[in-house]
Amino acid sequence: MNAKGESVQDVAITRLTQEGVIRVAGADARAFLHAQLTNDIEQLGQDQARRAGWCTAKGRLLATLLVVPQSDAFLLLLPSELVTAVMKRLKMFILRSKVTLDDASAHWIQYGLFGSGALRALAAHSVQASGAVLTLARDRAAILIRIEGERFRILVPAESVAGLVERLGLPEVSETRWWLEEIRMGLPQVVAATQELFVPQMLNFEAVAGLDFKKGCYPGQEVVARSQYRGTLKRRTYLVDSSDALTSGMEVFHSGDLTQPAGRVVLAASLSDARHAALVELKISALDSGDLHAGDASGPLLRPGALPYPLDTEVV
Repeated sequence: MNAKGESVQDVAITRLTQEGVIRVAGADARAFLHAQLTNDIEQLGQDQARRAGWCTAKGRLLATLLVVPQSDAFLLLLPSELVTAVMKRLKMFILRSKVTLDDASAHWIQYGLFGSGALRALAAHSVQASGAVLTLARDRAAILIRIEGERFRILVPAESVAGLVERLGLPEVSETRWWLEEIRMGLPQVVAATQELFVPQMLNFEAVAGLDFKKGCYPGQEVVARSQYRGTLKRRTYLVDSSDALTSGMEVFHSGDLTQPAGRVVLAASLSDARHAALVELKISALDSGDLHAGDASGPLLRPGALPYPLDTEVV
């Protein structure tokens, strides 16, 4: 129990050590991001966050991002292992635009707050947070972002990190708990092992508000639109439980055809020897019958589960 009498099951906090931050600033920052990303950044308000993807010209995802506006810049949240490569490649498109890109990972310490008592815990410490998904709240210098479920991403400046965290006084738990919740909510993430493997819809990106089909051009836009409207998409991402630990990028095989992979692991987490879960990108037809195994035909058995959002498979 914590000082407020809430158990770890009710609310907990964890430091997100695998996440980094790119700061995009300058007079043309908004227009630059709008022209590069899969979602509408022009209309992004100061009280909102927005998921977006960054694609190659062939429509394959180089990164999945959470875009967070500041008064004079934007923060792009993404896996820390991708920060350097994404910054280097993004800079190639700046040309004469008034835009600067900086690695702000050391400046912002990131936390995940989650559990059925998350809103109560924030209110108890006079931290105002919205109940709407992907809305922002600011507490002094900290930024709180409401995520699906009763969960928050929290960014705290490194020089003041002790203030909010100590004030909340919540139990800190394993970071794996956060990623397990991300998986259960069906929220995909591109990492180094899966760059350039997926068109956004393969990761259900439109189902988690990461795509805007009306916003206009961006790298790969024609491929993404064609996948949506011409019935060329035959793959989706599904939630699975596994009999063993998995890793991102691991191939998945179907018992009906062991000669070639039916999909790949997108995101995986293991809380204990008996609790393994993952998001797996698969051929839609692979769920009709047969078994799924990771790695090879004798690898861990995958048991499909239910995503928390409807998935349109009529596009096939």
